[in-house]
Amino acid sequence: MVNSILLKEYATEYQSQVVDLILHIQQNEYHIAITKEDQPDLLDIENFYQHGNGNFWVALREGIVVGTVALLDIGNHKTALRKMFVKQNYRGKAFNVSNQLLQHAIEWAKKRSVEGIYLGTTPQFVAAHRFYEKNGFVSIAPDELPMGFPIMKVDTKFYKYTIQ
Repeated sequence: MVNSILLKEYATEYQSQVVDLILHIQQNEYHIAITKEDQPDLLDIENFYQHGNGNFWVALREGIVVGTVALLDIGNHKTALRKMFVKQNYRGKAFNVSNQLLQHAIEWAKKRSVEGIYLGTTPQFVAAHRFYEKNGFVSIAPDELPMGFPIMKVDTKFYKYTIQ
């Protein structure tokens, strides 16, 4: 069943599906008061993410976007993990979408000599915290974030993954 998920680099044809997926999860599942306008990166993914050590990927099932992940180049061989979202029906071991997306991003970063991947998340994403910790991310204090790390106003919990 895992083979039915295809990971692809983001292309403009997926923009409306990406925006709909992310907003649905943020607003309807987690009740975060955030809009499309609060996330200008979603309206210009190519220019925001797809350069240097950054990129954006979608997980597809039969041509439908069921997950996203991005790396934002923040300089000095460091990236920020952003926009890690998976449609509710595709979470967990059956499809393994989250793990596939995260491992794909980590492997991509390794090939580009990225040294660290940082991320910020919200307190209510408890399952996400467990997922990141299980995958080698370590909780860090905000003052341990590198210069250039974009702190979102909703993020208060931060992690770092060190690439060996």
